[in-house]
Amino acid sequence: MASVGERLSRARERAFIGREEELGCFGEALAGDPQAPFAFYLYGPGGIGKSSLLRCLADEARTAGRLLLELDGRFVSRDPADFERAAGPLLDVAGTVLFIDSFEHCQWLESWLWQRFLPRAADDTLVVLAGRLAPQPQWTADPAWAGVLSVRELEPFSDEQARSLLAEARIPAVLRERVLRFAGGNPLALSLAAAAGATGWSGEETWAPSADVLRTLLAGLIGEVPSAAHRRALEVVAQAHSTSEELLGAVLPEEDAPLLFGWLRDLPFIESTYRGLHPHDAARETLAADLRWRAPHAFTTMRQRLAEEYLRLLREAPEERVWVVTDEIFYLFRELESLARLRAWSGETEVHERALHSADIDVVLRMAEEAEGAESADLVRYWIQRQAKGFSVFRCVATGRPVAFTARIVLPAPPDPQDLATDPIVAAAWAHTEATTSVSPGEHIGMTRFSVYPERYQLPSRVIDLSNSRAQAEAARARGRAHGFVVYRDADAWAERFKGVMHDTGARPRVGAHTYGLFSNDWRQVPVETWLRHLITATDVPAPSGPSGFSRAVFDQAIREAMSHWRDAGAFAACALMRARLAADLTDPVEELRALLRGAVDDLAREPRGVRAREALTAGYFSGAPTQEAAARRLSLPYGTYRRHLRQGLDLLCEALWHRELHGGPRGETEATG
Repeated sequence: MASVGERLSRARERAFIGREEELGCFGEALAGDPQAPFAFYLYGPGGIGKSSLLRCLADEARTAGRLLLELDGRFVSRDPADFERAAGPLLDVAGTVLFIDSFEHCQWLESWLWQRFLPRAADDTLVVLAGRLAPQPQWTADPAWAGVLSVRELEPFSDEQARSLLAEARIPAVLRERVLRFAGGNPLALSLAAAAGATGWSGEETWAPSADVLRTLLAGLIGEVPSAAHRRALEVVAQAHSTSEELLGAVLPEEDAPLLFGWLRDLPFIESTYRGLHPHDAARETLAADLRWRAPHAFTTMRQRLAEEYLRLLREAPEERVWVVTDEIFYLFRELESLARLRAWSGETEVHERALHSADIDVVLRMAEEAEGAESADLVRYWIQRQAKGFSVFRCVATGRPVAFTARIVLPAPPDPQDLATDPIVAAAWAHTEATTSVSPGEHIGMTRFSVYPERYQLPSRVIDLSNSRAQAEAARARGRAHGFVVYRDADAWAERFKGVMHDTGARPRVGAHTYGLFSNDWRQVPVETWLRHLITATDVPAPSGPSGFSRAVFDQAIREAMSHWRDAGAFAACALMRARLAADLTDPVEELRALLRGAVDDLAREPRGVRAREALTAGYFSGAPTQEAAARRLSLPYGTYRRHLRQGLDLLCEALWHRELHGGPRGETEATG
């Protein structure tokens, strides 16, 4: 009868998935290949499968008849002499294999190991180290070690491997997609989900991790969290698509953002990208699920803080940064049905966008003809000649190959007769505006005229995600934009996706052999920021409306929008607040409403708690400070403290003006006469 150890080894072998390269390389070393490495260094975030791989490698070494030394870095003494006594056979017994798991807990030994201990190893010995941290770069760069050291970062399971694990665990097919979305290829998360699903599934249509699963995942993926402030920083990372130090400081103004950002940056499950810190999928989903379960109100509060900061950036950030803001907002609310229909949320690095260059034109024309025909390619050539700056080319990050292009064009009123005669889709857009709400001289319409990704033609994709985010950001910043249009060939499918998001004009213009659908928003009736708010709060219980038909949420947004445009009378005149009851009876609505806002801000100082709020609002919106950081400097306040006062000031201002919107007079006056 097989021993318990042999039975465990066989069970591990049957359950083990993937890691073929690591197993193959180690097998060559066990077989004595003189070209194989002597030392193997495996690293990766918690739960990625380091310990499982080590156990599998140890079983291989045991089967090969090797002497094994298995150490756990959590229990290694800080005295190198103690380590040498524990691992002594490596120096004396040929063929010994030393395994050290959780090496991050004894990382301080690393230099001593490379310099003093490992060079004295006996013949035919092997060493395998596994930890969360990468090795010190001087050893991987040292030519003396280059031929005998193999360093591998363990990757998450592929989609195929993850599906195989869940199928083997007999997870019902209806649950697999949700489990895969949660686990993100992380072996620990997949294994726990598989175990929970196989034994405890009760027939619900959705899978959610239990408290026990979350507790195990947090310990395995995240480890110890030093303080409550560090946990709050993790809660930001869990929800934000990417986290910069600036964002961390804005949503946690009372905390030491540089300290927390530095700590986050060093965590093994955090990647540093050009947009900020980005957690591995399983870690993100575990943190978010834990917060939802443990403190649902805190989860909602953090999400709203992030949304408010993104909306502020949409109004105030420099032009080169603002295009990613709507992308960040949509990611924050990605589980909403209306957004899930529209956006793909594939990997951030799948494609990257750059402006059209002359060398790209032939490729762009070929893509247009392949996807839409020669007539469409002729129109692409026409618009390149007229508005080349509106074109973007998307390249696959892995290969650098151009795979898609989009074109956003701007069409001032009155329409250009040549455009009308040349492009049937542009002609249909102008016809729609004339039939509904016409565009006045000085205004313009914007259109995403082309969206061509031959491999995923007009299906939700990262190309469409990025293009739409840029188009919405441009619409929010543009002055005089009346309508926004997008064009898709599969009109029925996109009409279904756009329900509650964009208006189907009903126009179906034809280019060559194909008919296209035309979808629109009138940005004068619903400004972009208000539209975004409606989109991300669409599942909330409707709030009471004021006399103008504004809900409280829409009214508050109109106040924030008006404050951001207070110094620009032209932009202020297009604000949604101009349609509120506050402005209904004013002789000069723009100037009188601006004066009303200024007076309402001054009135905040009548109460002690409003003094700082008034100073923050005045510095941020009325003083001419170019940024909120500059406003904070004018008040000699730390940026986080200034943001706290500003947030309180906006809340107080919205409360006071909502009272006036409902009751027709200042709060104090109404209460005194009421």
